[in-house]
Amino acid sequence: MSAVKIQATEYPICKVFSNDFVFKIPLYQRPYAWTTEQAGELLEDLIAALGYGDEKIDEINPYFLGSIVLIKGDKPDAQVVDGQQRLTTLTILLAVLRALVPKEHTHKLTKYLYQEDDFDSDYNVYRLTLRERDADFFKEYIQDESGIDKLKDLHIVKLSDSLIKLKENALFVLERLQNISEYQLLRFIQFITKRCFLVVVATPDIDSAYRIFSVLNNRGMDLSHADILKAEIIGKTSLLQQENYSHKWEETEEKLGREIFKSLFSHIRMIHGKCKSRESILKEFIKDVQPTNSPQQFIDKTLIPLADAFYDINNQAYQGDTFTEEINEVFKWLHYIDNSDWIPPAIFYLSQNYNQPELLVRFFSNLDRLASGLMIQRSNINERIERYSRLLHAIEKKEDLYTPDSPLQLQPQEQKYIIKILNENLYLIKKIRLYVLLRLDSALSEGKASYHFSKYYCRTRTTTKSSL
Repeated sequence: MSAVKIQATEYPICKVFSNDFVFKIPLYQRPYAWTTEQAGELLEDLIAALGYGDEKIDEINPYFLGSIVLIKGDKPDAQVVDGQQRLTTLTILLAVLRALVPKEHTHKLTKYLYQEDDFDSDYNVYRLTLRERDADFFKEYIQDESGIDKLKDLHIVKLSDSLIKLKENALFVLERLQNISEYQLLRFIQFITKRCFLVVVATPDIDSAYRIFSVLNNRGMDLSHADILKAEIIGKTSLLQQENYSHKWEETEEKLGREIFKSLFSHIRMIHGKCKSRESILKEFIKDVQPTNSPQQFIDKTLIPLADAFYDINNQAYQGDTFTEEINEVFKWLHYIDNSDWIPPAIFYLSQNYNQPELLVRFFSNLDRLASGLMIQRSNINERIERYSRLLHAIEKKEDLYTPDSPLQLQPQEQKYIIKILNENLYLIKKIRLYVLLRLDSALSEGKASYHFSKYYCRTRTTTKSSL
């Protein structure tokens, strides 16, 4: 296997917006979001860096615009992993400058916005293509030669937030620059195209690009593996269904919350792979789950049912004909387990047997005992993964989970070891003493004791508990 090649090269803007790159904003990216404040800050920085002197452009100190991260091979085609806001705002700036300079100079700027087809404008190659929902607007009102003039007269009331920001930023830049002399405008264009630089980091591998982004982006991880998987999966649905399935995906993410939704993909991978992860979640998910083979079926039959099960477990929100209270009570105790390895079999079984509460109450009571037993024994992650892997196999094959040798059941030697631990000086075992005392207290109160604290503290020389 050949090593993935990563290139990082400093380019002037005239090279960035050239035939060497055809930028495309992938489906997983958030929409354009810069406000006039952010666009204005960039503009004022550029004006200040140019200054108002008459020195030659080549003698002015270069201005560094930061870095962008691309998925790009040997061809010009480049997916923008990081840098959408800057590339889009720079495109707006170039388009506004073209609208302000005399006619004889417009072609000098058009070449930075698109490569013209000699015979048919429908075949122009645009340097930057936004997300599908915004792309046509961006071409018509920003990139095309008469776009800025049309934008000034645009009175469409219902525009998306991203389109409103594109319009507002373009008109803001236009107002700021329209009173600058022709001489200064031309100097400004020369400065931007020749003395302003971007570091372009490119790799042909999506996983490498994501890792590079996570290192370079010190603002926080805005882009997640869930976003990238969304693009990979929904991109494989038919064009007529993409909006519908994007909506389903986003509804599911909103229901769970972004962070929990991200963790769901690790659990789904475990359900399918049934082994410890050894590579990145992106690679292993695509390899083990193969969601792009039948993307609509994956969303309808895997993602949404497992997400619904995950939601019910997290929020103790199961609703059944019977045993509802008992099942949700077990869900509550499972969340006191100090690891999440029990979640894949839990959501898998719940999604498969949602309308059979008598099966659920038995299974989850047993799963609660197993997860508690493994925690009290201080089983390591490899031991837990191996056990829950066997349990996933058993659920999938619809084996009897209640025979003595089932992976759901604690074995006699495990039971003896657990009893031995509980009979010793429990108060010195920090990792489990609070949990055991809470379960004991609940049992002695016949389930009437209720706790809603995120953390518990226990003194080692008394049986009473105290909480924050």
